[in-house]
Amino acid sequence: MAFDWNILNGIQEIFRCDFLDVIMPKITSLGNAGMIWIIIGVCMLITKKYRKQGILVLVGLLLGLIIGNGIVKNLVARQRPCWQNPEFPLLISNPKDFSFPSGHTQSSVIAATIITMGNKKMGWVVIPLAVLIAFSRLYLYVHFPTDILGGAIMGITIGAITFIAGNKIAERISSKNKVQ
Repeated sequence: MAFDWNILNGIQEIFRCDFLDVIMPKITSLGNAGMIWIIIGVCMLITKKYRKQGILVLVGLLLGLIIGNGIVKNLVARQRPCWQNPEFPLLISNPKDFSFPSGHTQSSVIAATIITMGNKKMGWVVIPLAVLIAFSRLYLYVHFPTDILGGAIMGITIGAITFIAGNKIAERISSKNKVQ
């Protein structure tokens, strides 16, 4: 636990400034309820070229919501740093759910994993966005580094499994339709 506090407080000492105090709440808001990723998934769904990827992004986000936010957060029931150190001045409203894993990070990494596995060039856009959203959670003092790490690991796992399984299911459906 000292490891988490040292990194979290180090981030505050090194990066805290007026500019980031304005920018980080905006960046983190992109990840609220996975909204930016849902919007991207829906936009992909609308286009014929990226429809399958859009479906996979939305399925992956739903799985992440169920597994990470619905099950793991409540089983681990880890308190957030801002709950343990309530004197710290928050720049966003105090979250009501538990800390581990970071849902913002998990949803960002799920979407970034699926999108990047489907199109490496898109990874150059979505991976930095996912990293910024994850970092914003540390900067804003609402997650520990291990919450971010846990969210990232779960995100990569759920994203990769969704991508691989989804593509296998799509191939089976496609081959059945060709036979008929």
